[in-house]
Amino acid sequence: MSNENALLSLLVERIQNDTLVLPSLPEIALRIRRMAEDPNVNLNQMADIISHDPAMSARMMKIANSAFLGRSVPVSSLQQAVTRIGLRYIKNIATAMALEQLFVSHSSLIKDMMGKVWQDTLEVAAVALATMQLYNSKLKSSPVNFDTMTLAGLIHNIGALPILTEAEKHLEQFGDKDFITGCITDLAGGIGGSILRKWEFPDELIEVAELWNTRLPHMDKVNYLDFIRIATIQKGFAKDKTEARIALKPFADRGLITDVNFSHSPEFVALYQDMKQLFV
Repeated sequence: MSNENALLSLLVERIQNDTLVLPSLPEIALRIRRMAEDPNVNLNQMADIISHDPAMSARMMKIANSAFLGRSVPVSSLQQAVTRIGLRYIKNIATAMALEQLFVSHSSLIKDMMGKVWQDTLEVAAVALATMQLYNSKLKSSPVNFDTMTLAGLIHNIGALPILTEAEKHLEQFGDKDFITGCITDLAGGIGGSILRKWEFPDELIEVAELWNTRLPHMDKVNYLDFIRIATIQKGFAKDKTEARIALKPFADRGLITDVNFSHSPEFVALYQDMKQLFV
């Protein structure tokens, strides 16, 4: 049995036996998600919870003052930031920002690989958000929104985490970088779906994790998966190595992007730089 098949068998067996250790959302994200769903919660209470996490507080301030929200008067307090962003956005953005805490390892090899996975994830999120912003700018209303798109970008490859964790436990057998990368490419989608079901995420985000790196046909209805696929093709991360201009043509034909060279336009470049700054 090849190493990849051995790791696949190990992962499948543990999923079927419910013994695969799937990552848990950080406590701060769980508290914020629960609070945001409480009909009696107020924004001051939400700001108080967020204030206990300095990094998340800083991200909320940055988003509240970002070009995305389009306000000329900057906010100067967390309470103002929370009020400007709103409860629905806060729930998904807080979850997205907390995900970085999951990418930790004691092995130098796995730590480096987790860092690469996370940086690639941030790139995909930034491209997807910028592309969505351009698409939405032509519409009065849109089926996709900023906060859910942010979360979709940051969870699309979440299935890589258990693979890296299992490889770390068996470095003598699975400790080859190229081998682990191949396993992530081939196995992460299904595992990502299992993680998001455990976290009780909506179907539209489970679909992103499971299908972004497949060749399943495009759907007629515009959704978050479309923009993740555009981003991963544009960055060269997709398993399908069809030339980008060919792989992007169906999205241009559907009007999601202006043309296959959309990423060279000044409008996209400016939005992309703005979106990247949200994750710094």
